[in-house]
Amino acid sequence: VFPSLAQAQASVANEVYQELGQPSVFLFCPTEYCSSLCSPSPSQSCYLRTIGQELLPGIGVIWTGPKVVSQELSAVLLEEVEGVLQRRPVIWDNLYANDYDCRRVFLGPYMGRAPGLMPRLHGLLLNPNCELQANFIPIHTLGTWFRSELGSCAHPDHTGLEMAAALGDSQGPQEGSYSPQEALELALHDWVVEINQQALEPGR
Repeated sequence: VFPSLAQAQASVANEVYQELGQPSVFLFCPTEYCSSLCSPSPSQSCYLRTIGQELLPGIGVIWTGPKVVSQELSAVLLEEVEGVLQRRPVIWDNLYANDYDCRRVFLGPYMGRAPGLMPRLHGLLLNPNCELQANFIPIHTLGTWFRSELGSCAHPDHTGLEMAAALGDSQGPQEGSYSPQEALELALHDWVVEINQQALEPGR
């Protein structure tokens, strides 16, 4: 029925999106969802070019970065992806994911993301460790990173922006000054407080 996989996927996604009343959040994960899966590159991928052209503009497209698990994200790459998709991508960040190797647990700070990325993003999802308690530092430091990015954000439509701005007087690094080491130290301090509180609860 369809001349290509991309056109088939876009057609089905568009129909579902419209049937649901065009919800404010509707995400599409392409078959080529990172640079290493694109042939020969994101900007030259016929598949991604078709997705960008055919997919309705209200549909968000998920992207994981250079690889499935990306150690770094750069503004240059996001500009390339935005150009071919004709929209800012939703980053599905697998930095902490360990479902592919449950012998590993990632406890370091959120890092490897260039400053000033937020204007290039439509959203950001963090794929966490499978172990719930091990995600305190990842989520805490992601929040610190987000707060530091507020100063460089040129778009007012980011989800959660108003809520994060309301936290401006809280402790921690100021806008535009994200330091992974400082974020880690702040998270460890708060985690110790949380652990001590739990230790005092009856039956713990």
